[in-house]
Formats: sequence, C-alpha cells, structure tokens
Amino acid sequence: MGGCAGSRRRLLDSEGEETTPEPLPPLLDRGGALWRNMMGFWLLGLCNNFSYVVMLSAAHDILSHQRASGNQSHVDPDPPPTPHNSSSRFDCNSVSTAAVLLADILPTLVIKLLAPLGLHLLPYRSEWGWREGGQVGPEERGGCKGYGSGGRVGELRAEADLPLPSQPLALSPRVLVSGICAAGSFILVAFSHSVGTSLCGVVLASISSGLGEVTFLSLTAFYPRAVISWWSSGTGGAGLLGALSYLGLTQAGLSPQHTLLSMLGIPALLLASYFFLLTSPEPQDPGGEEEAETSARQPLIGSEAAELKPDSSSSLSLQERWTVFKGLLRYIVPLVLVYFAEYFINQGLFELLFFRNTSLSHAQQYRWYQMLYQAGVFVSRSSLRCCRIRFTWVLALLQCFNLAFLLVDVWLSFLPSIYLIFLIILYEGLLGGAAYVNTFHNIALETSDEHREFAMAAACISDTLGISLSGLLALPLHDFLCHLS
Repeated sequence: MGGCAGSRRRLLDSEGEETTPEPLPPLLDRGGALWRNMMGFWLLGLCNNFSYVVMLSAAHDILSHQRASGNQSHVDPDPPPTPHNSSSRFDCNSVSTAAVLLADILPTLVIKLLAPLGLHLLPYRSEWGWREGGQVGPEERGGCKGYGSGGRVGELRAEADLPLPSQPLALSPRVLVSGICAAGSFILVAFSHSVGTSLCGVVLASISSGLGEVTFLSLTAFYPRAVISWWSSGTGGAGLLGALSYLGLTQAGLSPQHTLLSMLGIPALLLASYFFLLTSPEPQDPGGEEEAETSARQPLIGSEAAELKPDSSSSLSLQERWTVFKGLLRYIVPLVLVYFAEYFINQGLFELLFFRNTSLSHAQQYRWYQMLYQAGVFVSRSSLRCCRIRFTWVLALLQCFNLAFLLVDVWLSFLPSIYLIFLIILYEGLLGGAAYVNTFHNIALETSDEHREFAMAAACISDTLGISLSGLLALPLHDFLCHLS
C-alpha cells in the first residue's frame, strides 16, 4: 500500500523535476507491444478465415465424392474428368458448388445479423481478466484502493509516459467457441462419408469464421488503427495459403481427408495468437498522419448522432444504432455488390468455366481458380499503405462488369485459353480485397471512438450478405445451364 502511495506521489510530482533518465524503455515497450498486436491481428485474420477458404477450395471434391477412404493416404492427383450430366455441354456435379458456399456462409450471416444487437453481452474475455476499453483489473492495480474501474492507474501511467501492462488476454468464450468449431469442421469433413455430413462440417467452419470475424473486427476499436490493415492482410493470407495448401497437398498426392487433418494446427494457432500474443487493449489516441486524415474527412454520421456520447457501444440505444447504421450505408452497399459479383463468379461460374483442351482435370482447374482468386485478394488486402481508395463504389462497378463478362463467356464460350480466365480471376481477387480493406479503413477513420466498435460489427455483415445472395442465385443458374444440351 505504501509503495503504491509513494509511486502515485512520484508520478504527480514528476512534472517539476527534470531528472527522469529512463524514457527509452517505455518507448521500446510500446513499440514491442505495437508489433505484437499487429502480428497478432495478422495471425488472427489468417487463422480465422482459413477453414472457410479450405472448405470452398474443397467444394468440388465434397460434391463429387473424390474423397479417399479412411485408410487411404494418397489419391491420383490427375483423375480423369467424369461428367455427371452427359446431356450437358458442361461437366456438372449434380449439386452446384454454391451449396457448399451457402453452408459456409449462412450461419455467418445469422451471427453477423445478431451481433450488433446482442453479441456485446458475451464479453471478449472473462470477468477476472482484462476488460474492454483498456480498463485495468484489480490484480493489475496492485491492490491500490481508491482508483475507480475507469482506469485511473492507466491515466497516471500515461502522464508519466509509462507503458500500460501488456499481459496476455484472459479466457474468452467467443474465441474458444471459434477455435473449437474450426477444429471440428476439419475433423467432421475429413471423416465424412456423405455430402450431408460434410456440409455439417462446413457449417461449423462458417460458425467459426463468422463469430471470429465479428469479434476481432470489433476488438480493433481498442487498438491502434494500424491493426485493421494487418487483420485484412491476414484474412487475405488465409485465402492464399488456404487455397494454395489444399491445392499443393492434393496435387502432391495426399488425399483430401489427410489434407484436412493436417490443417488441425491452424485452430490451435488462432487460440495461441489471441491468448498469448495480443497485449491488453489501451485507450487510443491516433495522432499524426491518421489524425490529419481523419480531420479532413466528413463524419460518418450527422450532427444528431455526433452529440450523443455514450460510454461504450454496449450502451448505445436502438435509435443511436440505427442512426450510425444509416451513416454506414454508403460503404455497406458497394461492399455487398462487390462480394455478390465475385462469389457469383466463384461458386456459380467457376465450375462451368471448364476447358477440355488442357492437361488439368476439372477438379484441378477449380482448385487453380480458387488459388488465383485468393492470391489477388491477399495482394490487395495487404496494399493499404501504398494505395487507399475512398470511393469504393468504383470497385463495385468493375466487379459487376467482371460478372457480366464471364457470364457471357460461360454462355458463348468465346475465350480460347484457360490462361485468360486465370488473369481475369486474379483481377477479380484484386478488386474484392481492395474493397474489403478500404471499406473498413474508411469506417475506422470516419467514426467516433464511442461508435467505432458497433460500426465495425455492423459493417462486417456486408460481405456475408453479398455472398449469401450470390449463393442463392447461383443454385438455380447452375441447374439451368447444366440442363442445356
């Protein structure tokens, strides 16, 4: 107790003294914490989306039953094409890969629809650990009484230029459920002997991805804004590494079953990144370049909502949430269109863009399409520092043009080479990734601190809504085209 009182006196009296020979260690600690958080969010983005991407990459295998038996560890990497509909000019599965897309996205849609209304009731971490908003728990206050839960210790540390504690985050029900569902999805699909059971495994991957995305994107509100670009880059890396690992391992001869089981380390890495790599959240002061950029922007919401100053997003009324949501629409609508167009291409047209005059089988062509798309996404989601786009509606128009162009090609088959399709798909991924990272970056800049957590949770429904609509429309399109003679 006496030590705490003496420490407080030294902090308050330090303004008039010029003997503080230790400014360097706090700066190093803060720099180290920033790098830990940026790398932590990159790994969280990577691990969170990994199972989702792998399920989409395995969609053709799931539906065509090209899964090895339980005791078979290798498959032919180049199986001959086996059309399922001999009367069609397309090599179609009996069910569109959009069915896997819907199983992979609809549970995420439900989670994201409910998240802005009630997910805040389930905390990021347990009561005995760190709390939201950089508040300091009793064990971190060192037993000093008289400091309220508003974090007076943190204020004193800031006045003395001392770093806040960088303890690992405590137990989180949300993150545990996300990790368990991701591991369960790999196991269930790997040991499945029917399409229905496999789709149940895909649903688990969707729950994991949806719960993780809304949790981690909301959590960025309590960290420096730089972590948003690292999270986005990590999600892009998940697309590239997920698609590439599935393609590479199956191409090397490993069965889809053993390929999926080899990925069980990813959910463990997600849990380790959250619990052991991220530091406790601190009150944020953007400053510098970001503050200047923010001041040059118009506020996301009007003066009516700007006058409202709730203590946290959990205390926002329904009227306040609706006002903030209306301000988000100019970013939500373009992102919905971007994802509708690109996933209509991915899960509605990829299977129909089949070239018979190549050495690649139909399954291999589908895997290459997925890998190239994810490569484009990774590059553009990692490009925020060198390329920032405010008017994301331009990206929506370009993506819709891609959809129209490839739909005409599916109908008329006028493109002579699969390599032209490869280039278009890479470009499609670049547009999609750029739309995602710039949307959330713009929202982070244009929302006030008290609204940012809710805004992030609300806006992340955009991609999921677009993907869900594309899956619903891709199913009848698949049936229609596959029955053409």
